[in-house]
Amino acid sequence: MKTPPHIVRGIPELPHIKDIKDLRGKRVLLRLDLNVPIKNGRVVDDFRIIKSLPTIKYLKKCGARVIIISHIGRDRKDTLEPVARHLSTYVRVGFIPEQVKEKLRTIIDNMKNGTVIVLENVRRDLGETKNNKVYAKHLAELADVYVNDAFSASHRHHASIVGVPKLLPCYIGFLFEEELKHLSATFRPLRPFVLIVGGAKLETKIPLIKKYLSIADTVFVGGALANVLFKAEGHEIGRSFTGNFKGRVSALLHHKKILIPSDVLVERNGKSLVKETDEVLSSDLIVDIGPKTLGALEERIGKARSVLFNGPLGNYEIGYDEGTARVLKTIAKSNARSILGGGDTAYMAMRLRLEKKFTFISTGGGAMIEFLAKGTLPGIEALKKKRDKRKT
Repeated sequence: MKTPPHIVRGIPELPHIKDIKDLRGKRVLLRLDLNVPIKNGRVVDDFRIIKSLPTIKYLKKCGARVIIISHIGRDRKDTLEPVARHLSTYVRVGFIPEQVKEKLRTIIDNMKNGTVIVLENVRRDLGETKNNKVYAKHLAELADVYVNDAFSASHRHHASIVGVPKLLPCYIGFLFEEELKHLSATFRPLRPFVLIVGGAKLETKIPLIKKYLSIADTVFVGGALANVLFKAEGHEIGRSFTGNFKGRVSALLHHKKILIPSDVLVERNGKSLVKETDEVLSSDLIVDIGPKTLGALEERIGKARSVLFNGPLGNYEIGYDEGTARVLKTIAKSNARSILGGGDTAYMAMRLRLEKKFTFISTGGGAMIEFLAKGTLPGIEALKKKRDKRKT
């Protein structure tokens, strides 16, 4: 028996947008992740917007009345209006700041088939982040069908992610499917397989590293994560960032698959110096990986058939991005099946105009890490439970 084209073997079998038999006239509540960087009222990185277009255009072409919901920023006052304006350069949408239930219903009832609106930031209502049942019901009552195409927000236990699927027929969109297909491929990779993990937040990445020690051939740890390992090894790390991680990592230090920097770039008195990891002084700030480490990592990448890269390898925020850039260029030139994720890493790849050189760039940061570590997300589980109920 052949697998239907919208089902990919080895990933959660979820109800898909193509399973909806007749979309004409249906009110579709489409959860996207439009949480994109905005500066001076303008979108400065529209990667997530572009990746959402296939689902929007499909629903529009099928004659659905599309109601887009998303969050934006960290402040409840942040608005999706600039995002809707930018989205309109690709596909015509209307922006609806109105949040009163009765008025919203009237607006939606008057929508023509094949039209699209964007509602205001769902996090303006405290019920969103608290997964409040009343707020989930309010959202659900606006539509006939729910579609989740916000993979990168599906690690959140929020009303628009896990609450609404309990109340409406629910499906995933094309971007969600694409994320599952490519990320799941790393569970059974082509070998040799190199995992490169950087950035901070070691507490979220330790489960990923531990899982992939049984899957990858090499696990390279860089960025602020490496500082924690240096410290555990007894090396001086000076003023370098380690975050709030308090766990034990000694087992990782002695694992044969773990590769950590042997030399680093440090900043001292406004100057940059290359140091062996055991030569760092208390006045130093580790800001990037060193040339010897880069050479060793590039050698592994050159032999790899699969590479997964998440998180910058240097202090990206203060301009130390050379190590990350060189690794990105090396992966781009390789013949490996390459998957990239994490906001800073993805943004740098696009800034270097390398995005087309990778097999896949994930829209997820935290969601990507959690899915890779656990094989599921709260948003996925919500859809699976609804699917299982249909079968019983």
